[in-house]
Amino acid sequence: MNTHEVYCIQSYLDDENTMESTNTTDWRYTVMPAVFTWLKETDTGALEIDLAATQKYAADILRVQGKGGTRMGGLVGSGTLGENSYLTVEQRLSLLSALSDVAKEFNVPLISGAAAETKEEIATIVKELAAVGVDTVMVMPPKTQETPSDEEMYDYYALSASAARESRINIMPYNNPDAAGYHALSTELLRKLAQLPEVTALKISTSDVSVIETLTLENEELKVLAGVDTVTIHAGLAGACGGITGVGCVFPKASVTMQEYVNNGEWAQANKISRAMNPISYLDAQPLLLEYLKFAFGIHHNDATGGLRTLGKKLTEAQIEDVRARYALAKERLAALDLLD
Repeated sequence: MNTHEVYCIQSYLDDENTMESTNTTDWRYTVMPAVFTWLKETDTGALEIDLAATQKYAADILRVQGKGGTRMGGLVGSGTLGENSYLTVEQRLSLLSALSDVAKEFNVPLISGAAAETKEEIATIVKELAAVGVDTVMVMPPKTQETPSDEEMYDYYALSASAARESRINIMPYNNPDAAGYHALSTELLRKLAQLPEVTALKISTSDVSVIETLTLENEELKVLAGVDTVTIHAGLAGACGGITGVGCVFPKASVTMQEYVNNGEWAQANKISRAMNPISYLDAQPLLLEYLKFAFGIHHNDATGGLRTLGKKLTEAQIEDVRARYALAKERLAALDLLD
């Protein structure tokens, strides 16, 4: 396999859809999978990370092509869908080191998130992630009970940017105002953070995409990645250049093809895919997105060994049946569009 081909978005003409190439090698103009962490049971009955399985399925996702011939342009590891909240520091660094090998094989950047209470702590974490092969750190707001001022927030991000510069990597400020427990980043603060040289993009995870439109209208050079699967098209219309996906781990061909259409401004074609995936994309915006989407991924791969168990909450029978129904409906609709892998 030519690994350069996996990363670069190639010139390609799809005879059936007359899809034009995006003509770019910039990973920020692609969709990237927030991959799941596989688990295995030890002799004592405890669960530990199955690094080999996690690597295999991450690689499988990166191999998938959309109808326009492109692939996912980055790899996101140890995020919400990667059991991050339940891993020790040592487990997380080991996981990211293993995923770094996959990212290097496919010549794509490895991305992971970080959050801390203080600016000194976040700077340390950025350096630790860089040491195990992370290329871009999604920096979440401070994990404090009281909401910091914009000045305090800026200092927090500025020190993380300094740590990234020392480590020769980038950061991506992460605004997730819809999620419980996260402080929202104001539009004015996002403007200032975008000017930091180490900021390669902003990640904005919200169903209200107006902030993306506001920021990209003011700064045409700004790169914004969307982080909610239900609004991929709306975020693209507002000015987002790419996105990070959870549902794309389950249906990567559909996710990549939708982003190809978004990049080419073929909104009607993109909307067909968005509507087809809507039953399962809905789960990406729910508090139990890890549990829901990991279970759907398990159905997709007929996970008989339990590798896709989660360290998170146990789903009820009603929730399990809801996920099954949503997965089946999305799969049926995507099959009609010839978008199953």
